Amino acid sequence: MVKVEFLGPMSHIPPVELEANTLQELKEILSKDSALQQWLAISAVAVNDEIIESLSHPLCDGDRIALLPPVCGG
Repeated sequence: MVKVEFLGPMSHIPPVELEANTLQELKEILSKDSALQQWLAISAVAVNDEIIESLSHPLCDGDRIALLPPVCGG
């Protein structure tokens, strides 16, 4: 299982633990939630605190995934 954390404007969503082998598979699972669909299209993804750009990136049991939406601030 991997743990998914939602940051920024999504921080009200509690973390979830899911079974997924790649980021693509995780995206498909999360996109079933209509509240997350808009965020999935624009958020960066970090696996174990490292930004990952490829949806084919493999996931391992115990990985921590963070969805990082764009934010403004100074």
